[in-house]
Amino acid sequence: MASLLRFFAHDHLPDRLASVSRPFAELAHDLAGRDDLDGPELTVALRKLLESKDAAVRASLTAQAEEEA
Repeated sequence: MASLLRFFAHDHLPDRLASVSRPFAELAHDLAGRDDLDGPELTVALRKLLESKDAAVRASLTAQAEEEA
């Protein structure tokens, strides 16, 4: 589980990207900390959440690049 959660770190990101990433990290840690969730489906949920986080961060990067153009 910790191996997946490390990909939700956002402290190294610029503020704009960290603010996009932070809610995903909070949800990931909340899900991983629940006693009633475990097993392969939790892993799938975290992987899909990671995919969503990555897409949201890329969307923010794209929007920023368009603003700067």
